[in-house]
Amino acid sequence: MKKFVVVNGPNLNLLGKREPEIYGTRSLADLNDMVRAKAGDLHATVELFQSNSEGEIIDFLQKEAPGAIGIILTPGAVSHYSLAIFACLQALGVPAVEVHISNIHAREEFRSRSVTARGARGVITGLGFDGYLLAMEYLAGLDKHE
Repeated sequence: MKKFVVVNGPNLNLLGKREPEIYGTRSLADLNDMVRAKAGDLHATVELFQSNSEGEIIDFLQKEAPGAIGIILTPGAVSHYSLAIFACLQALGVPAVEVHISNIHAREEFRSRSVTARGARGVITGLGFDGYLLAMEYLAGLDKHE
């Protein structure tokens, strides 16, 4: 069966509480429920993970991503500096989409630079939780596009 790997980075465990005017009022559990439902619609499974630790994210990706049809990564603040996660994405060779819930280009200047995005096929930014669902649709259809 097809499998997605969805990884949420630092502070995404605070969704629903953290800056609701930017990130909304829905929680990480709400997001996970949406992603699980979408995976079911796409006849796939999903491995969900959230960590505030760069090393734990890499360990999870190395363990779970091989054989997956795609990675959906919301790296949070580590997107600005994590050459290690970028290198991990490159080494795994699994198609990835980086997702940002808020529009990183409409916020502070430092947020618009993502070193991890270079390891992804594309970036979805500013579409809220829907960005995850769009990433899943894209990754599920890759074999049709290539």
